[in-house]
Amino acid sequence: MQISIHLGAHCTDDDQLIKSLLKNSGQLAKEGVAVPGPGRYRGLVADALVKLQGARADDATQEMLLDTFVDSHDAKRLVLGHKNFMGAPHRSIEHSQLYHLAERNTAWLRNLFANHEVSFFIGMRNPATFVPAILKDAPEANRASLLAPIEPRDLCWSDMLLSIREANPTTPMTVWCNEDTPLLWPEIMHAITGVDESLGLQGTLDILGPIMMKDGFERMQDYLAKTEVPSPEQRRRVIAAFLEKYAIADEIEEEIDLPGWTAELIEELTEAYDHDLDEIERIPGVTLLVA
Repeated sequence: MQISIHLGAHCTDDDQLIKSLLKNSGQLAKEGVAVPGPGRYRGLVADALVKLQGARADDATQEMLLDTFVDSHDAKRLVLGHKNFMGAPHRSIEHSQLYHLAERNTAWLRNLFANHEVSFFIGMRNPATFVPAILKDAPEANRASLLAPIEPRDLCWSDMLLSIREANPTTPMTVWCNEDTPLLWPEIMHAITGVDESLGLQGTLDILGPIMMKDGFERMQDYLAKTEVPSPEQRRRVIAAFLEKYAIADEIEEEIDLPGWTAELIEELTEAYDHDLDEIERIPGVTLLVA
């Protein structure tokens, strides 16, 4: 079985990827791809990980899990996802690292399905907005203690990905920037399911609805329904044009208000993020989807 695991990150698509894929569960099943609802597997996976503590699952345990998650005997691929797979939200910025538990947790996940082909999928986000978003979701009483020890310049996604690769050297990863997600959504859906890009999927505009004015979103839907768009690149140009005109400013522009986080620091972190993406493109076994 091929097993695609969406690892997050927090404050990226907030489970929208799984929700969009579930709209296609019947169609994907015909293609040999199983997309179970999260309630069907998240609790069982968590229990199994705690029980095994990183040990390799025996054949019976692996078979039991797959039989529980997958209905069809014809399924060739299983898609799972949970933004907590790499750690709880507050763990994502501890010790001035991004997901310091990712190395351990991904190795545990890999050993849970040791007999099968596993791939990891991760949406990343500019640390300049990622840290404020994590803190915003944290209890107010905990925010100061979470922020105080952070050296934001040390937060590099490439470091996290390298640690995952070290722990899982034969497990390929596909990653993308949350900032590009509105343009890449169909490609992300196709990548994690492994189906051909020619297969039309429902939900390919789901990520855009909340960040666009209603009339603009409807005009874009109408245009894409009536117009033959010859390539993914052209489709991205069309969406970018509509976003430029109809995006809701408050949904795409974030006001960052953290003690000591000056405009100069935010600019520095953003430039570092761009350079970090260059490093990520050079990591063996990692595919960076770009808009």
